[in-house]
Amino acid sequence: MDNMELAKKPVYIVGHKNPDTDSICSAIAYAYLKNKCDDTVKYIPARTGQVNQETQYVLRAFHAEHPVYLHNVMTDVRDIDMNEVEGVTEDVSLKKAWHLMRDRGDVTVPVIDDGKLTGIITIGDIANAYMDVYDNCILSRARTSYKNILETLDAQMIVGDEDGYFDNGEVVIATANPDVLENYIHAGDMVILGNRYETQLCAIEMGASCVIITMGAKISKTIQIFAKEHNCILISTLYDTATVARLINQSMPIGYFMKRNKLTAFRVTDKTEDIKAIMKKKRYHDFPVLDEEDRYVGMVSRRNLLNLRKKQLILVDHNERSQTIDGIDYAEILEIIDHHRIGTLETVTPVYFRNQPLGCTATIIYQMYQEKGIAIPKNIAGLMMSAIISDTLMFHSPTVTEIDKDAAMKLSEICGVEIESFAMNMFGAGSSLGDKTAEEIFNQDYKNFSVNGFDFSVGQINSMNSMELDAIREKLKPYIEEHMSELPVEMCFFMLTNIVYEKTELLCFGERSKELAREAFKIHKSQKTIELRNLVSRKKQLIPAFASVLQQWEK
Repeated sequence: MDNMELAKKPVYIVGHKNPDTDSICSAIAYAYLKNKCDDTVKYIPARTGQVNQETQYVLRAFHAEHPVYLHNVMTDVRDIDMNEVEGVTEDVSLKKAWHLMRDRGDVTVPVIDDGKLTGIITIGDIANAYMDVYDNCILSRARTSYKNILETLDAQMIVGDEDGYFDNGEVVIATANPDVLENYIHAGDMVILGNRYETQLCAIEMGASCVIITMGAKISKTIQIFAKEHNCILISTLYDTATVARLINQSMPIGYFMKRNKLTAFRVTDKTEDIKAIMKKKRYHDFPVLDEEDRYVGMVSRRNLLNLRKKQLILVDHNERSQTIDGIDYAEILEIIDHHRIGTLETVTPVYFRNQPLGCTATIIYQMYQEKGIAIPKNIAGLMMSAIISDTLMFHSPTVTEIDKDAAMKLSEICGVEIESFAMNMFGAGSSLGDKTAEEIFNQDYKNFSVNGFDFSVGQINSMNSMELDAIREKLKPYIEEHMSELPVEMCFFMLTNIVYEKTELLCFGERSKELAREAFKIHKSQKTIELRNLVSRKKQLIPAFASVLQQWEK
């Protein structure tokens, strides 16, 4: 993928939870169409559940990749425009860090070692180091490098190795006479003094490890030789003694003052709702962000959250809140393409909403190809044909229209696949669940609904084999009975649909489930099993019948 492709903003086209063949194939087909019509955005087919057996067969038959999996569409740190604050190493001086922060307008800087976060330092930390430190040993305890001292004082190394460190002794300002200095200069000290030859000689004799000579005073050859003999560093600066005394502590490395432990850092995968709560509790203005390999990538602040980029979605084959991807409130819906009843999903702003009373979403998308004048590739035609066959149960469902049949026929011609034989193989693959667990079968095609305050779910398995449906029933019943209390609904139904005989055995779970089914389909209590002849459609036959009854019930 080239850089232009990577730079395009993604829009995900996603179907309902526990996706069926129409949901998956329509997402792929619509993404192809949108990408052909709009090259400013990257449209990506997505899914929010596992691909069932039937759909896997279809994808293999037409050499199509599985849509990308989205667990949810809540925003995470990757959806924030991070501040690309360049990190520094912990040997950087306080002065340099201060100037970097001032010039860049930063209040917090990450401290990095080989790409990994080792600490953070704030303007407050630097201010405290400058204003609150009165200890004349702190320069050595901080193990200050001579490079930092030279840089901070705009100084020159006359004698010694600039790669060394001042790590033992006090900082002494030598303004007194040599005979007095002998009482408070100790071995290892750093001595700041002027151009007095006797004072320079005294400091070296007393074992000073470093002598800083101010005002750009001339340093005699004798003093230089004497310093070398005593392993004493000689530094010359143009600053006066008072200025050197004020600046010297700014040469200390930030590593001595930075926060190392219990750092509050976020990962790119952290949800923004989670980090908001953490930000409120912390005093820091900016927070470092790490990638999935714990490498530093940038900084975020509360201000960054104001420009949060919501994930953009196009929904296909559903418009019910209970059926859509988790975190939908945190995403931006751009379009809805569907063929079901108008559901409970609300949008913040007006969206393109195309809903037609057809047997399949793919039929609508086929019409959109015709309207846009976009040629349909063979594999896309095969996917849309498969979706229509699946959703209309090879034209046996009452939801099918002549428009669906006509679209399927034309798509069959484009992909060069005969409908009836392909349908037999496709349904056979979908109902071949012998190696599947009861949980996998249950979740294969399962949707939640809400009517008049009553929450219920309906699953469905289609097969052309009665014995296969019997085996599925024996697996499913004990599983649903055991897990019914864990489901977020009051009633659960499962349709075992025989496509050949156009009938459905309805399994009922939950306190009032059988009452609802009997009332909806006028079934006498003496009938132990609920067998619904000429009923194969969940959308057009089962749900409307349930809704009609539930509208009359009281909670």
